[in-house]
Amino acid sequence: MHGLRHVGLAFERARRHSVPAMTTQTWIITGASRGFGRALAESALAAGDHVVAAVRRPESVADLEAKYPDNCLIAKFDARDIAAAADLVRDTLDRFGQLDVLVNNAGRAVVGAVEEVSDAQLRELMDLHLFGPAALVRAALPTMRERGTGTIVQMSSQGGRTSFPGVSAYSASKFALEGWSEALAGEVAPFGIRVMLVEPSRFRTGFNGGDVLEFAEPSATYRDLLANVRADMAGTDGRQEGDPERAAEIIVSLAHGDEVPLRLPLGREAVERISRAYRRGLDEVERWAETARSADFEGVSASVRPI
Repeated sequence: MHGLRHVGLAFERARRHSVPAMTTQTWIITGASRGFGRALAESALAAGDHVVAAVRRPESVADLEAKYPDNCLIAKFDARDIAAAADLVRDTLDRFGQLDVLVNNAGRAVVGAVEEVSDAQLRELMDLHLFGPAALVRAALPTMRERGTGTIVQMSSQGGRTSFPGVSAYSASKFALEGWSEALAGEVAPFGIRVMLVEPSRFRTGFNGGDVLEFAEPSATYRDLLANVRADMAGTDGRQEGDPERAAEIIVSLAHGDEVPLRLPLGREAVERISRAYRRGLDEVERWAETARSADFEGVSASVRPI
C-alpha cells in the first residue's frame, strides 16, 4: 500500500501544482483551424500566451499569426502522422524555448452501425484520436519532465464516457483515449505533470458540419433503426447549445490555475448524461455483485496489489 499512497500523493501534488496566473505559457494546439482548437488558440493568445497552431491547412490560421506575430507560430501538421510529432515539439522549443500545455484537439466522427463502418474508417479514427495524440504526448513528456511542470489536455467527449447506437467507432476511439490518459495521469504525476480529459457535449464547432461529419453507407438492416440518429447528428450544426469561446476560457483558466480535474464534462448535457451513466453503471455493479463475487476461490483473500 505504500506504493499506492506515494502515487496518490504525487497525483494530488500534480493536480494542484501551482501555475502562477500571470506566467506566460506556451501551447501546442492540434486542430486549431476551427472549433475548440481555434477558440483555445484565440483565448490563450488573448491572455498573452504563446501558441503553436498545429493544422493541416496553414492558411486557415494565417490571421492569428498576423494579429499575434510574436506569440503565434503556425505549424503544418497532420494529427495522424506519428512520425511528425517529435518535429512539432522541437519546432516549438526552438521558437519559444518551452512547452507548458499540449492540447490534443483534432478530431471528427463517423456515424454508422457496427456492421456499416469499415475497418479503414475505424482505424482512421483510432489513428486520429489515440495513436496520434499518444505520439505527441510521448514527444512532449521529456521537456515537461525536465522542467517539472506541464499540462496535457485531451479533448475527449461525453461520447468517451457513454455511447449509443450509431457512434460505435467514435466512442471506441474516445474510450481508448480516456483509458490511456487515465493511466498516463498516474505515471506522470510524480514529475509535476497534469492530465485533463475534457468531455464536451454539443458545442457550435465544425464537428457536425457536412464537410467534417462522415456517414457510413446505410444498409437495409439498420437504415430505419438509425434514421433518427443520422438526422439528429446531421441537423444539429449551428444549433448546439455549447459556446466554444466560453469553453476555451474555462480550459485556459484551468491551465493557468492551481488545480485541474482528471475529467471535465463541459456543457449541461454532458454533466447530466455522464452523471446518469455513472449511476447506471454503479446500479448494475451492485445488482450483480453477489454473482460476481461468487467467481472467486472460497477462503482466498484478495491479493495485495500496487494499485
